[in-house]
Amino acid sequence: MIKDILLFGSGLVILFYGARWLVNGASNIAIYWGIRPIIVGLTIVSFGTSLPELVVSIIAALKGAKDIALGNIIGSNIANIGLVLGLSAIIRPLHIKNQTIKKDIPIMIAVSLLLYYLAGDLIIDFFDGIILFAGIILFVTYCVYNARTDKESSKETLEDIKHCLNHNHNLSVRYELVMTIIGIGGVILGADIMVRAASSIARAVGLSELFIGMTIVAVGTSLPELATSVAAAYLKKMEISVGNVIGSNIFNICMVIGMVSIVSPLHIERLVLQREMIIMLLFSLVIFPLMLPRRLLTRTNGVFLVIGYIVFILYCI
Repeated sequence: MIKDILLFGSGLVILFYGARWLVNGASNIAIYWGIRPIIVGLTIVSFGTSLPELVVSIIAALKGAKDIALGNIIGSNIANIGLVLGLSAIIRPLHIKNQTIKKDIPIMIAVSLLLYYLAGDLIIDFFDGIILFAGIILFVTYCVYNARTDKESSKETLEDIKHCLNHNHNLSVRYELVMTIIGIGGVILGADIMVRAASSIARAVGLSELFIGMTIVAVGTSLPELATSVAAAYLKKMEISVGNVIGSNIFNICMVIGMVSIVSPLHIERLVLQREMIIMLLFSLVIFPLMLPRRLLTRTNGVFLVIGYIVFILYCI
């Protein structure tokens, strides 16, 4: 048991730093190759922060631990709003742009509702996965199209993201390539160690793999989002804090669940459909009334979200 806990912690550290090295290295290489900053921000950065969820979920599905794969995404999306966004707002009140309220959040809610609809027959199969994965292609296309009208702001946003990640511009392409490769290996290795350890811990303490996936594994794979959003809030880059969470939740559903279900169908218990997935929807919906009055997520709102997340964890136990 102690060995499994230590292994899980080691896997978590490897996964976290692997994701950071991958995002940093790949971003610089792409820019050196002349790829527009906004494309880098919308693809590599967004993909990189969701990569831990993707790799953990695919490895879990291939190893037969499909409850960890599904629980990881449900739990990560709840953690992103309750824990990540909540803590960010506690650090500094988050001002929200009109576009985020009118377009981005509704897209996140629509994607969450789509997932719930597709899961209605208690299975997310290959064709459901194709639908979800098509959603991430449409979302990235939409983001790129919108970014064309504000190129300067897009470039500044990418620079802000790199600053939040402690990105270094002055390193060689060879170094960045090495770090990218190490990062990919780190994410895969860390994810594999985490899944193995999480399954062993679940069996040892008598908890379900779904619970372990929605709590310990979900928080672990959400660490890149947490680090980026909290750093952004501290540096007064509020839009990154909010955008990071919204983008990550959309990527988790469309890209991660989409790819996992293409690899191997996800069977869903009716109780999960009626309980945990409803809670995920409620967390997505609750930020609307919190933000609308003044387009602001206050410290009080942040405390409310964190308490809500703690209640969710206690409820799952």
